[in-house]
Amino acid sequence: MTEQIKPDLWALWQQHCAAEFDQHDVTATMATMVEEPYVNHIPTLTGGTGKSALTAFYRDHFVSKLPSDVKTIPISQTVGESSIVDEMIFCFTHDHEMDFMLPGVPPTGKYVEIPLVAIVRFEGDKIAHEHIYWDQASLLVQLGLLDPANLPVAGIETAQKVRDKHRTSNTLLAKQCSSSDHIE
Repeated sequence: MTEQIKPDLWALWQQHCAAEFDQHDVTATMATMVEEPYVNHIPTLTGGTGKSALTAFYRDHFVSKLPSDVKTIPISQTVGESSIVDEMIFCFTHDHEMDFMLPGVPPTGKYVEIPLVAIVRFEGDKIAHEHIYWDQASLLVQLGLLDPANLPVAGIETAQKVRDKHRTSNTLLAKQCSSSDHIE
């Protein structure tokens, strides 16, 4: 009996991300996926289901809409039997329209850092689906499209707190508490 070799899911995910972000190659991106994949960017409901729809999404709304300075800062990675969770800081300058993340929002020219989590499911050695999460309120605050003054939201501080656990917590609580209700 021959032993089944399990695919290196992390290496497959890195190959997929390189095709998207480094090579800007939709064909190479789709080659890392099953025949009927789906992608869901949770905050904006963008992505696609099925090879044809997802290829069109990547071609027309994602790969072609990535800012030139986009980068990710790894935070944590968890690899399971058939899925991974990749937590990162997604950084970019909003220098042109980004349909997948900010549909219909013209470029602001502002620099952004937001925590982002990708939950990726595999079937064998191919990606079956991606669920991508980020804090849309933090993104909108950083672009000046949402005023945090009277809302429990933060801007770039969310990414800074993910990178530095010693950064002050509870600042949004402190806004709501009187000076006698000191919170650390």
